[in-house]
Amino acid sequence: MDYQDISYEVDGPAAVLTINRPDRMNAFRAKTTEELIHAFKRAWADKSVRGIVLTGAGDRAFCVGGDVKQRAETGDYGPTSNGLFEGTYLQRVIRDVPVPVIAAVNGIAIGGGHVLHVICDLSIAAEHATFAQSGPRVGSFDGGFGASYLARVVGEKRAREIWFLLDKYTAQDALNWGLVNKVVPKEELLPAAKEWVNTMADYSPTALRFLKKAFNADTEHQAGIASLSEVGLDTFANTDEAMEGARAFSEKRKPDFAQYL
Repeated sequence: MDYQDISYEVDGPAAVLTINRPDRMNAFRAKTTEELIHAFKRAWADKSVRGIVLTGAGDRAFCVGGDVKQRAETGDYGPTSNGLFEGTYLQRVIRDVPVPVIAAVNGIAIGGGHVLHVICDLSIAAEHATFAQSGPRVGSFDGGFGASYLARVVGEKRAREIWFLLDKYTAQDALNWGLVNKVVPKEELLPAAKEWVNTMADYSPTALRFLKKAFNADTEHQAGIASLSEVGLDTFANTDEAMEGARAFSEKRKPDFAQYL
C-alpha cells in the first residue's frame, strides 16, 4: 500500500506509525484508518518489530479524532478500498497486535484521537499535550472502549467528567490520573518512546505476548459493547441531530441541540 495519510518506518526494534495530516490536525478519515490498519498488520508480520509507536505529525496534535469537516461536507468519512469505515476494527487491531503499542502524544488528543491513545498499551505525553473528549459537542460518541475502558483506566467519576463536561486537561493532569505513564519535554518524546521499545526488546517476546493477552482478557467483554456502540453511532450519525453538531463545528458556531429534546 502507498500511504497518503500516514507514514511508516522501522527504527531498530520499533515500528513508528505517524498520522500525517497536520493540515487537519491529524484528524482521521476513512482512508486514514484503512492505512493504519494496514500498517499495524505490517508491523505485526515483521518479526524484527518488538514494539509499535503511534504518534502524529508535527507538535500541534496527536489526533483530533474523526474529520468532522469532511463529515459536514460529505455526510461521511470518505471512501476506502473496501467501502467501509473501520474505526472500531482499528481499535481491535491495536489490542490484538502481539507486541506492546505505545502512544506518543505530541499535542492535542481529543475525540477519537483521545480514544486511540487510551486503548494503546502505554502512553507517553509531551509536556504541552492536552487531552479531552468532544463527542457530545459535535454529534458523536464512543460508547465502547472510549467510555467503558476509559473508566477502567481513570475510574468512573473521572471518565464521566471527561465525557459529560468536555473540559481540556493538561499532560500533568493526565499523569496524575493514570491516563498516561510519563510526561517528557516535546523534543524527548519519540526518543523516550523508542527507548521503551528498546528496553522491551531485551525481554521474552512470548512472555510479553501472553501478558498483553492476559491484560486484554479482563476487558474483552467490552469489545461486544464497542460493536453495539458502533452500530448505534452509524445510525445516529445520519440523523439531523448528529449532522447539526458536524455543521456547527464546520461553521465555527455553537450547535443548536435544544430542538432535539
